[in-house]
Amino acid sequence: MLPVAILDLAPIVVGGTPGQALRNSLDLAQHAERLGYSRYWVAEHHNLSGIASAATSVVIAHIAQGTQAIRVGAGGVMLPNHPPLVIAEQFGTLEALHPSRIDLGVGRAPGTDQLTLQALRQDPSADSFPQDVLELQALLGDPRPGQRVFAIPGVGSHVPIWILGSSLYGAQLAAALGLPYAFASHFAPEALLPALDLYRARFQPSAQLQEPYAMVAVNVVAADDDATARQLFTSVQQSFTNVFRGARGQLPPPVDDIEAYWSPDERARVSQMLSRSYVGSAETVREGLEGVIAETDADELIVAAAIHDHSARVRSYEILASVRQALRRSRSRPEPGGVRSR
Repeated sequence: MLPVAILDLAPIVVGGTPGQALRNSLDLAQHAERLGYSRYWVAEHHNLSGIASAATSVVIAHIAQGTQAIRVGAGGVMLPNHPPLVIAEQFGTLEALHPSRIDLGVGRAPGTDQLTLQALRQDPSADSFPQDVLELQALLGDPRPGQRVFAIPGVGSHVPIWILGSSLYGAQLAAALGLPYAFASHFAPEALLPALDLYRARFQPSAQLQEPYAMVAVNVVAADDDATARQLFTSVQQSFTNVFRGARGQLPPPVDDIEAYWSPDERARVSQMLSRSYVGSAETVREGLEGVIAETDADELIVAAAIHDHSARVRSYEILASVRQALRRSRSRPEPGGVRSR
């Protein structure tokens, strides 16, 4: 059975609060654990009024404390925003509190705008991502002779590191370092297939991973019928349209007629970004996911579902869990980070 994980941005909906969003995330994670999902990841974004997961390691602690066995992690930490030592200490602490349950996905993008980067005390022109990943690996690995700076907790914890990406850059780095690779096709699908091909062709075995392991991110909005799911999906469509209008905000409620909301040009641009979205009943979603698995040869899927109503969001993942029983890998591979394929 193909492992399926959840990607959560802790959406703050119109009319909601950050506290409510974080409580909803914990509730969804508890459902995910009961439903057999492989992982529950949260993502770092800053200065966005519709996302409550900016303090990613704190949210992970909240989720991990409220669950028992599901792997919890970052999908991901935007490493250019942080000194590697601080991230090693944070995730070393999480691993000490929740042994063998923590994942650390790292990305190169800042996850915010240029002005916020300055508030984070970062240089927008700097690019030390490969060096930062190597430093992070060293800090989470076993002590080395002559080493004088240690992450405590963190040293010797071997928290699994994943490379996240939406271009060929991350694929090349993940392959060179022998790390698992997650592609953000839920919002940037264009380079998905070339990136996976490059990653697999250039993969070098490492202490963490002997064979390439690729996770593909998609959007899924499932409901009891296609029409209901399509209406729920209009929240995401409105949000992406608002990004192009320079009017980011909280996750809006669904509308009956999305065609009345966006222009033809906006529709084309948003539809391209969301082309790896599978929306509909259980049967419709199953057909779509079987297609993407066959096309990508994914080892694992990670699924985002920004749905305004929390109960509808939980229901979407319940339907997906039933669909998951029918999803199969094209071939068997070792699973990094203790995936439970139940």
